[in-house]
Amino acid sequence: MTNTSSAGDARIGALVRSGKLRLALFLPQYAQDAATGALRGLGTGHAAEQIAPLIAARLGVDLEMLGYPTPPSAVAALKAGECDILFLGITPSRVAELDFSPAIFEFDYAYLVPPGSAIRNAAELDRPGIAIAIIEGHASALALATILKHARMIGAEMPDAAFAILRAGGAQAFACPRDVLLSYAATLPGARVLEDAYGVNRVGIALRKGEAGFLAFIAAFVAEIKQSGFVARLVQSEHLRGFRVAR
Repeated sequence: MTNTSSAGDARIGALVRSGKLRLALFLPQYAQDAATGALRGLGTGHAAEQIAPLIAARLGVDLEMLGYPTPPSAVAALKAGECDILFLGITPSRVAELDFSPAIFEFDYAYLVPPGSAIRNAAELDRPGIAIAIIEGHASALALATILKHARMIGAEMPDAAFAILRAGGAQAFACPRDVLLSYAATLPGARVLEDAYGVNRVGIALRKGEAGFLAFIAAFVAEIKQSGFVARLVQSEHLRGFRVAR
């Protein structure tokens, strides 16, 4: 495993001097305790919450978790140097502005349909007159935009707001990662998550551009935790329904 002395990037030295590694999470990657303000990782955020402390320990620093409301706001914070790492779906548009480790895990994008819906599969949703609620800037929305030909997307900044559009009848489906949709479906009797997927999210660790040594350090770390079986054990957790180790 690459160590901090051989990684060859001033950013690692800066992290060590600062004494902390700042992990950014965005909704729906976390929940926040109303009383204490403490963050608790959900889905990808839960995986990040398990992996990031290992990175911090390897660097010999503390871990700080920072919550952001949306994916674009977390990406902007990373680019501005307000945080150090971000667990993020790897898409062409994001690769153009951030560097990524190899993918760690992956999961499907799917649709949630409301009670009473006659829709049975994803293909039935791409028709004129169909509206699909999405989370603006989320990888699930970016993927959907590349494949829809007839249906229209209705964007909301927050996951709860997108779900509210579906619940109120403003959309015929809600597109999101499957694990998130399963949680929402449990709150709306009769709602269904369609079995087929419309895409796959491959998640890696995102860094600012231009930190070659730090990227090499993170890439070697990711290879190590995948080879050791740590990621395989992690995705078997009840907290990561539908997750798989990325190939």
